[in-house]
Amino acid sequence: MDVGIGLPNAVPDTEGRTLVDWARRADEAGFSTLGTIGRLVYPNYEELIALAAAAAVTSRIRLTTSVLLAPLHTNTALFAKQAASLDRISGGRLVLGLGIGGREDDFAASGLSMAGRGRRFDEQLAEMQRIWAGEGRGDIGPIGPPPARPGGPELILGGSTEASFRRVARVAGGWIMGGGTPAMFAQAAAAVDQAWQDQGRPGKPRKLSLAYFALGPDARALADGYLGHYYAFLGDIAGQIAASAAVSPEMVKGYAAAFAEAGCDELIFVPASSSLEQVGLLAEAVS
Repeated sequence: MDVGIGLPNAVPDTEGRTLVDWARRADEAGFSTLGTIGRLVYPNYEELIALAAAAAVTSRIRLTTSVLLAPLHTNTALFAKQAASLDRISGGRLVLGLGIGGREDDFAASGLSMAGRGRRFDEQLAEMQRIWAGEGRGDIGPIGPPPARPGGPELILGGSTEASFRRVARVAGGWIMGGGTPAMFAQAAAAVDQAWQDQGRPGKPRKLSLAYFALGPDARALADGYLGHYYAFLGDIAGQIAASAAVSPEMVKGYAAAFAEAGCDELIFVPASSSLEQVGLLAEAVS
């Protein structure tokens, strides 16, 4: 199983220089990917912009949006162009993880209704893939640049419903779980594999998951403070999410082993702190 690390783009008060230094250290430490999480109504850095900064100072590590809320990007042609640009700038390292979102304030701030977002997402995916394939729209010419990878960036979709699993099987290369236990992952992964088989696709989808972490002497306070704030809209569930964060090397190793056993292909540890020492601490824990 590959082990990636999140970029602290959603940790409040993180300096831009910190994101750049974090990306460089993660690349040097051997992590498989840099992941981002995103919302609109929160003091976080936008994911594609944060990963563009990371692309400039890295050469090997994948760049994964885990996940970006696609229906908020209503100009699909522009969105496809942005993704293709980042993919080409990074030499084909973009992994475009997309989801439909579930926070009403993000949609309200965008002037959108949450109703029908699954249908709009399907339309978006089809249009982006046409653009990445070099097709124009009627008498409008192709929209570039061409992605580094033929057909577009690697596409990974989130979601926990049967409809989302079928969407993965139709159009994507894999699936990502946004949070949960290894047992929850194993159950959902089996459903994704079944949808893949039902669609008649060869092989298996790539399957990823996220897990939160904070390490060092203040680990528990860091996890409780950040995750309690980020997930405050969920009420008491925020405390449960914070309690599940890996706050010791032993917990990190345990999560990695359990997710690998559950069939996870890549586990991305998302930081609850933007202190640069977290990169080295996580690298040591998973070594």
